[in-house]
Amino acid sequence: MLIPGLSTILAAAAGIQSLQAATIISGTFILEDAATLLAAMQVASGALSLPLALCSLYTGIVLGDLGLYGLGRLSATHRWAQRMVPQKRRHIGQEWVKGKVIPLVLVSRFVPGLRLPTYTTLGFLHASILQFALAAVIATLIWTTGLFFISLRLGLLMAHYLGVWRWAGLAVFLLVIIFVGRLATKLYNQRNPE
Repeated sequence: MLIPGLSTILAAAAGIQSLQAATIISGTFILEDAATLLAAMQVASGALSLPLALCSLYTGIVLGDLGLYGLGRLSATHRWAQRMVPQKRRHIGQEWVKGKVIPLVLVSRFVPGLRLPTYTTLGFLHASILQFALAAVIATLIWTTGLFFISLRLGLLMAHYLGVWRWAGLAVFLLVIIFVGRLATKLYNQRNPE
């Protein structure tokens, strides 16, 4: 159970900002959206400062994105990957992504299920790391800030109306986010078959 575990650690770390930040950053590596919801709930309850929550979320998510890019870049050095994708095909892919790094990263941030394959592919194809990092920061600022403030508002409402049951409300909200994301992906795949 990610949320109760992170919530317990954050509660125990009250007043120790470095531990709170490390907990949120670590949580983004496990499940970004859940970490964002949890941080918003902690801010709503007064247990965490808003700047610390947002900075920790941004840091963890961008580091995770750069890590995926790095895994793709690293995989390109392995012989099995070079056999699977011959140099000629890699060159075609590199040419295709040259002017598209920023739009690809932005779209993949907002469409569930696209980040892992897109970010690792961009790394594999040696796309510009500067363009990738810039796009990752911009996309994270937009997506995470929006989700955070929606969650913060809901957290305040849940704390007021649900009291101790606010965590159940948070779990339902997280399930709705996951369900809507999967539904959007399914609808997209039906409209655009391979």
